Amino acid sequence: MLRSARNLLRLLVIARTLARHDALAPLQEVLPEGTPAAAILVVGRLIAKPRPAAAALRPGERLAAALGELGPAFIKLGQMLSTRSDMLGEQMAADLSLLQDRLAPFPAAEARATIAAELGRPVGELFDSFDDRPVSAASIAQVHFATIAAEPGADPGNTEVAVKVLRPGIERAFARDLELMLWLAELFERAKPKLRRLRPVKVVETFAATVRIEMDLRLEAAAASELAANFVGDPTYRVPAVDWRRTGQRVLTQERLAGIRMDDRAALVAAGRDVDQVLARAAAIFFKQVFRDGYFHGDQHPGNMIVDADGNIGAVDFGIMGRLDRKTRYYLADMLLAFLVRDYRRVAELHIVLGYVPANQSVDEFAQACRAIGEPIFGRPLADISFARVLGQLFRLAETFDMEVQPQLLLLQKNMLMAEGVSRQLNPALNIWTLAQPLIEQWMRDNRGPEARIGEALGGLARGIERLPAFLADLEKAAAALARDGLGRESEASRRRERGHQRYPLWPVWLAIAALALLVLLK
Repeated sequence: MLRSARNLLRLLVIARTLARHDALAPLQEVLPEGTPAAAILVVGRLIAKPRPAAAALRPGERLAAALGELGPAFIKLGQMLSTRSDMLGEQMAADLSLLQDRLAPFPAAEARATIAAELGRPVGELFDSFDDRPVSAASIAQVHFATIAAEPGADPGNTEVAVKVLRPGIERAFARDLELMLWLAELFERAKPKLRRLRPVKVVETFAATVRIEMDLRLEAAAASELAANFVGDPTYRVPAVDWRRTGQRVLTQERLAGIRMDDRAALVAAGRDVDQVLARAAAIFFKQVFRDGYFHGDQHPGNMIVDADGNIGAVDFGIMGRLDRKTRYYLADMLLAFLVRDYRRVAELHIVLGYVPANQSVDEFAQACRAIGEPIFGRPLADISFARVLGQLFRLAETFDMEVQPQLLLLQKNMLMAEGVSRQLNPALNIWTLAQPLIEQWMRDNRGPEARIGEALGGLARGIERLPAFLADLEKAAAALARDGLGRESEASRRRERGHQRYPLWPVWLAIAALALLVLLK
């Protein structure tokens, strides 16, 4: 009861803010009628009039403005919802993707106090200099530039660092709003069975897990370290080194990267950078992260990407990362191949085999829907095709065919849209996937060609053979236990069977090997 009352009061504040921005409609469409939560929205409309400026904005722009005013948790929620074109529609999702994660900075004195408390030493001892003016201030943290003394034997010029500091009280603020979001999601699932396909509770839980990672800067540091390890020896992609001695749960210190924003074409050209070369490197980096490693930067908007003096690409902010297991990467490759050869039935079968579409759905009908997506792009120049939008159109088939949401693919699609947007800003005549095509084709040959499939099957057989001794040992133990204890008493016949087992102990082995071989052949 107390939880409901607290959440209803908070919802009233939210409804009032949404009403001022004329952004209540999306929530009214999904909140079950006749519930206290739905009634709160009506009250919100009564106590707040829309601002005149809201009339000139699209629904998504109005919602983005309202979420920005509601504070950190809702800014992050809006950014996450920008990946859900299947739920909100393409235009609203695009509008939410422009939601800026910028807040007023908190005082430098509080940043210094947080650093001292977290690292156990005052700022003056940790850094040679510390700039009290933050270079950026977002919903969860803000960043200050600082310098450190060069380590013995290290590059003496490598002393500039960026120090990320969590906002004071941010954990408490997020906990309050996350509780409200979970309460609403539970309400949706109970009162609107059709919404269960969208898994609102799971969406909020995933969002909460992402936020928890972002609020422990040690985890962000670990993400940066893993990404850097994947690109060791590759100078085209720079991940700032972590200063672990000056990093804790609420403070992250990293090497400072200098360069030009990835989407600033004028500045890149003025500095003599080869824009097409930058795009080629960006395409290769994206391919390596997604297909080669299955671990990708989940927030690659232009503000997080720079181009250095050598035309190499650097990244910052590793709070959101995506993972794709090998099965999902194979799905993406096989789906792309099937689309390219217009085998829409194969596309449909892939979705059903992998469990993305329930087995009770018609393969033929889903294949027809896939044809409606694929045929309009067939024969068009690759530079004119948005593969991110193709993926998004597949997601929008979700309701019709009862598809389960795949969060990792939604995050990938969002980043594909960002990459395509930057590509078109730098060179409208060039599609970034044109540059990545040879890499993807080679990866497909290596991983999905006949030789790779034979190797995969042999690898499975080898793993089975490796497990065979343990399996057989367990089988013999089970047989011995059954012979000894299965009847509760030992007869002369059981003793004869025991002696026979001792004389001929290998028959279960040959039987197991034969069964294993049969399974492999029939697979």
